[in-house]
Amino acid sequence: MTDPFHGAHPRHGLDEVIHAPVRFSIVATLAAADKAEFAFVRDTVEVSDSVLSRQVATLEKAGYVAVTKGYVGKRPRTWLALTPAGCAAFAAHCQALRAIAGDGD
Repeated sequence: MTDPFHGAHPRHGLDEVIHAPVRFSIVATLAAADKAEFAFVRDTVEVSDSVLSRQVATLEKAGYVAVTKGYVGKRPRTWLALTPAGCAAFAAHCQALRAIAGDGD
């Protein structure tokens, strides 16, 4: 018997971790670069440091974002990057969104 709650509708391809608007914006920003500085992502997504930190922690726990800390001169910096799993999850999520919008294959 087919499970009526897990059918073929493309919404089943959405990733709940990425789907939250701020996390989706973070992942989309990171998908456009090899890595990005924390402050750049914060300013691009238009959130506070604390909001970005919490959302990045969720993405990191899911294995979608890698966080690297270092220094530029004497100033501490944090860089964010999508992992291969994060890239794959973002691509699948976008494909599901396109399918729901009627633009998918």
